[in-house]
Amino acid sequence: MKGNEKLIEALNGLLADELSAINQYIVHSEMCANWGYEKLHGGFEKRAIDEMKHAEKLIARILFLEGTPVVSNLNPIYIGSDVAKQLANDHTAEEGAIEAYNAAIKLAGEVNDFATREILEDILNDEDAHIDKIEELQDQIQHMTLPLFLSTQVG
Repeated sequence: MKGNEKLIEALNGLLADELSAINQYIVHSEMCANWGYEKLHGGFEKRAIDEMKHAEKLIARILFLEGTPVVSNLNPIYIGSDVAKQLANDHTAEEGAIEAYNAAIKLAGEVNDFATREILEDILNDEDAHIDKIEELQDQIQHMTLPLFLSTQVG
């Protein structure tokens, strides 16, 4: 099925966001593993896998719409030098993703591609859950202080 070119372009933009997020989360995950924060390592790793699944859905949809998935574009990746900075960078990335998905959902509706809109809405729900989890961790740091919070993330 031939899809709307502007929508395919938007999907490729979202794909670049997802591929960038995968890299950022994997690096943060491995940094936390290296520091011995196994719970954070697992959380970041799970988010990276979620982003991989999002990328897979976007690639499949672009192909269905007879577009060409562009997997060579990455957006800037912001690696935090400590856990607090990692969470702040990830929060910023998730805010951008949520904004981009909302815009793409609106565009999909405007071009009457409601199946694509539904796929994007499902991914948006995951992104909302991601930012909620990041905010939960940031709140814990604020309430406990960073050293005490980090002591809860070991093993």
